[in-house]
Amino acid sequence: MTITCFEVKGHEVNNMAVFKMCGSRLLQCFLLFLCLLSGSGVTAQGTFNWASYYGNHMVLQQGPHRAVLWGYGEVGATVNVSSTSGGFYSTKVYEGYDGRGVWKVTLKPTAYGGPYQFQGVHDNHGMLQWILLKDVMFGDVWVCSGQSNMAFTVRQGFNASYAIAEAADFPDIRLFTAELVQSDKPLYDLDKIMQPWSVATSDSVGGADWKYFSAVCWFFGRDLYNHLGYPIGLVATSWGGTPVEAWSSPQVLKKCNITNREEPEDLQYEGPEVGGPSGHSVLWNAMVHPLLNMTITGAIWYQGEANTGHPDTYSCSFPGMIDSWRKEWYMGTGGQTDAYFPFGFVQLSTTGTPLSTGNLGYPAIRWHQTADYGYVPNPAMPNVFMAVAVDLPDAKSPFGSIHPRDKQDVASRLVLAARAVAYGETDVMFHGPRPVSVDVDVSTKNIDWIYPKAMNITVKSKDGFEVCCSPDLSQCSMTSQEWAPVPIVFHTSSSVTTLVTLILYISDFPLRCAAPQTCPSVP
Repeated sequence: MTITCFEVKGHEVNNMAVFKMCGSRLLQCFLLFLCLLSGSGVTAQGTFNWASYYGNHMVLQQGPHRAVLWGYGEVGATVNVSSTSGGFYSTKVYEGYDGRGVWKVTLKPTAYGGPYQFQGVHDNHGMLQWILLKDVMFGDVWVCSGQSNMAFTVRQGFNASYAIAEAADFPDIRLFTAELVQSDKPLYDLDKIMQPWSVATSDSVGGADWKYFSAVCWFFGRDLYNHLGYPIGLVATSWGGTPVEAWSSPQVLKKCNITNREEPEDLQYEGPEVGGPSGHSVLWNAMVHPLLNMTITGAIWYQGEANTGHPDTYSCSFPGMIDSWRKEWYMGTGGQTDAYFPFGFVQLSTTGTPLSTGNLGYPAIRWHQTADYGYVPNPAMPNVFMAVAVDLPDAKSPFGSIHPRDKQDVASRLVLAARAVAYGETDVMFHGPRPVSVDVDVSTKNIDWIYPKAMNITVKSKDGFEVCCSPDLSQCSMTSQEWAPVPIVFHTSSSVTTLVTLILYISDFPLRCAAPQTCPSVP
């Protein structure tokens, strides 16, 4: 039997928990106890470790879900884990997919709160090794992913100084950021970490541009915490300038019949920080797949700009990616993450100046983000919620109009929708007005949009609607130039009337209805 002591500074060790882990090995327990009393512990060097994204200050998923702890050790060794939150867990180290020894324990459901300590003892034929997690909270864990608008940091947005200064008021919000890594094959642990688990402070929230912390992710977590009042863990894993294909598994791409292609994104901002890989599945492999053993509440997503050059497959790839993430997270956590965990996304904002034609791929992506329903949740995207951002443009953004600086409103809308969809609140108004009927008067060329009276809608601009007038509805794709603006000529608190003229214009493109009677086929 070998026990090696080493100095541990600042660790408060629960000696009784260590005795319990040792079971009947009294001599080993006695020696271990001497180590602990002398201010030392059992050696943590060698192969015994937590997985990379477990660390001090982290948040584990609260009950009724069961959090998963896992790590590395010598194949065949016994690993015993105990916690000041209660519970004792014992398991064997087995050979993992990459040949390394892996161990995993599933904790009992634990109510939100903390802080707690977790201690692990690795017994390999009498040689003991010890590891510790400190200041661990239980709460809700949310993953934040996507491209540059998710990577966009608090420091880059509006009112950054105030948001960064107040971060220290939220010590129960904990932050983690994955490093930018791509891989041609699935990884089972993160290769690199940009920001280890950190308590919310001005430093951990106010990192460098495009580094940490994600503005949408932070404001989402902050507003959620203000409403729920218990710990929130935020895991940011995003990379600017990346298409949905990079974040999707090969199975999704095969199902959607997507071949490998590389098309440039209309970035409208030439900073090197937002250019990322576009290879199929390379970020699914390196920045999502490694996290699948971690029990989570849900995920939020801000992406789509990189797909505006080829939007047609997005109505398959994006819902398919959500389905795949859910399936794999459910399996990776042994059923502890919900099979249909809540998934929120930001519908793309507008780009360019108010009078510019813009990229027609943007309205197409907005439509395809909802699997062509125009709203979520829907039959193709259950338990999915959305924040609309089309009314939050930022033509003067120093990071290009593709990167609006108002992330607070985006996050606030995500939280409202999450309260309804993810947390089941029934008294939350989280989506815009949906018409209950659309009536077309060919003689007056008016279209009447009728809304529920309870909505009490307010019209702030007479512009904003478009219609497609064509005898062939197949010509009314989201990227077609058959779409034209129609002004609002009358409105009440529950209706809007738009006027269809025979000649309509978008910038320099004259668009004509083939015949007035075709206009009733407006979608």
